Amino acid sequence: MKALLAILLYVAVSCAWAGEAPAANSSATGTVRGEVLEVKDVENFTYLRLKTQDGETWAAIIKAPVKVGDAIEIEHAIMMTDFESKSLKKTFPSIIFGRLGGAGAVDDAGMGEPAMNGHPANALGTSYATLPARKLEAINDEHVARAKGTNARSVAEVMTAGEKLKDKTVRVRGKVVKYNPGIMGRNWVHLRDGSGSAADGTNDILVTTLNEAKPGDIVTAKGVVHVDKDFGAGYSYKVLIEDATLQ
Repeated sequence: MKALLAILLYVAVSCAWAGEAPAANSSATGTVRGEVLEVKDVENFTYLRLKTQDGETWAAIIKAPVKVGDAIEIEHAIMMTDFESKSLKKTFPSIIFGRLGGAGAVDDAGMGEPAMNGHPANALGTSYATLPARKLEAINDEHVARAKGTNARSVAEVMTAGEKLKDKTVRVRGKVVKYNPGIMGRNWVHLRDGSGSAADGTNDILVTTLNEAKPGDIVTAKGVVHVDKDFGAGYSYKVLIEDATLQ
């Protein structure tokens, strides 16, 4: 049921919450850690100004009893830019959306997001419903034909067999669902090919590359599988493809 509701979120590009705008754009497993400097609660959600290793940033999580001075971590963290919060009447140049993790994690079962165009949204139990849809393009998880060759893999195959594929070169063909240029000297690209499940995060993989792309592009990424990669500044990934070329 959660997977079905998450799919509904993908096509809700022009939708917004009754105040904020949730979405489902990523199964990234990045984690951001920091000290809480400021707290603002709105309806079912909490906005936090954090002091991290990389400087101050704003973040949004499902409503939680967080207070100034707390040291917290946010799982499935994805940064969005130029996000407008109608509830706060504020536009954030950049803001992190994710789920409160670690000792501060709360049970979000039943705490669904406001409806989007009449569709009930799922609870923020996965990273697919933590991002603002208003700035995203319509992206469906339609099937994308896999790459050719002996080292060709689907997104789900790489995500579920990361340890076996560790340090091996693979080719993955998929649709670009998110593109962040110039992060740590690389462009960060999220690919999906219709395989895997939103429920367990196997439908999306991060690829780092020097090549450029844009959301909606169908590309073949050839790179090396790495596991348990920690980039520092609170960003870590269980499985990803690095130093890839895009065709």
